[in-house]
Amino acid sequence: MATTRTATTQWKGALLDGSGTVSLDTSGVGSFEVSWPSRAEAANGKTSPEELIAAAHSACFSMALSHGLAGAGTPPESVQTSADVTFQPGEGITGIVLTVKAHVPGVTAEQFQQAAETAKVNCPVSKALTGTTITLNAELL
Repeated sequence: MATTRTATTQWKGALLDGSGTVSLDTSGVGSFEVSWPSRAEAANGKTSPEELIAAAHSACFSMALSHGLAGAGTPPESVQTSADVTFQPGEGITGIVLTVKAHVPGVTAEQFQQAAETAKVNCPVSKALTGTTITLNAELL
């Protein structure tokens, strides 16, 4: 069954001196301020499209990795993933680095690395971002 999730942004002003608010409508968990300086310079308590992509990617990858490991009979005890999305004004998103650390009893480092690579390729957010270089750093704890 397909699901649709909705977020809405209300923007006021021009790009460089304007600002906006992103609301997570489907879940209702909150609204977040955005601005050009928070995207291209320091965050200063506001988010950016790239930070929201990083959140989505780290969550999706963690879920995909957990699913793959469990399917192989080695469910993880814990998975911690960070996603670093680099934005270069004038160029756009220039790369994403996924860093995962996981505690997975009964799996070798080689098996974990393979599971992480598979999750990187198959996670739906990775698939949506295929025009971007995605790098993976995976550590078995």
